[in-house]
Amino acid sequence: MLEDILGQGWEITPAGGATGEAFYAKYQEQTLFLKRNSSPFLAVLSAEGIVPKLVWTRRMENGDTLTAQQWVEGRELSPQEMENERVAKLLKKIHDSEPLLIMLKRLGMKPLDTYQMLAKIESNMEAELLDLPVIRSSIQFLQKELVHIQYDEYVVCHGDIHHNNWLLSNDDELFLIDWDGPLIGDPALDIGMLLYLYISRQKWEQWLTQYGIEMNDYLLLRMKWYVIIQTIIMIKWHKAKDRLSEMDEWIDFLESVIHDK
Repeated sequence: MLEDILGQGWEITPAGGATGEAFYAKYQEQTLFLKRNSSPFLAVLSAEGIVPKLVWTRRMENGDTLTAQQWVEGRELSPQEMENERVAKLLKKIHDSEPLLIMLKRLGMKPLDTYQMLAKIESNMEAELLDLPVIRSSIQFLQKELVHIQYDEYVVCHGDIHHNNWLLSNDDELFLIDWDGPLIGDPALDIGMLLYLYISRQKWEQWLTQYGIEMNDYLLLRMKWYVIIQTIIMIKWHKAKDRLSEMDEWIDFLESVIHDK
């Protein structure tokens, strides 16, 4: 079916990933990244220059949509490069983007509800994890500070800002890719995980200045709250997948966050 849309001569190979919906298509010197049923959000991300250029969108006979993006040669950022000012500036551009926010709202997305977020964690926590002192103290922290972290200047958040989602092209263009789970919420959700994972504490203020925000106790509390709840989600996810070594790494990370080491 892909050959019918692209025409003769294209070499199509799976691009991997959990869904099996992504492909590379190559013909002579042209390479495209194809994906079935991408969100209309992709078009706005492309127009804003946040992801590689969207070339076309086509409707397939079975009703699915197929999108083609320009394939960009490049590499992911290293953990050390996450402190680069360009990372801060691109994340700020995303958080400030009105077109991104309008599109997610048009698609029916509501702002993240932190009360519901915590309630879901509490109701689905395995007894085995609750036996861990760090999990219990983390949930107590989330409960205690929930009322103090409320923030209503909502923005579009990526939700997974790990270094392997940042693409630096061979033409020195920086992109943030893998937008399968965008959120509307507090920018501290993205900022906190980025700082805790990649930036030494003594450089936080400098990085936040590059981003364009003042470091204060309110921001620090919101960041810590979101990092803790995201880390618990990661622990639960790896446990469910029986990836116990990765789970243990996230437990160690949670220890460092809750004690601010």
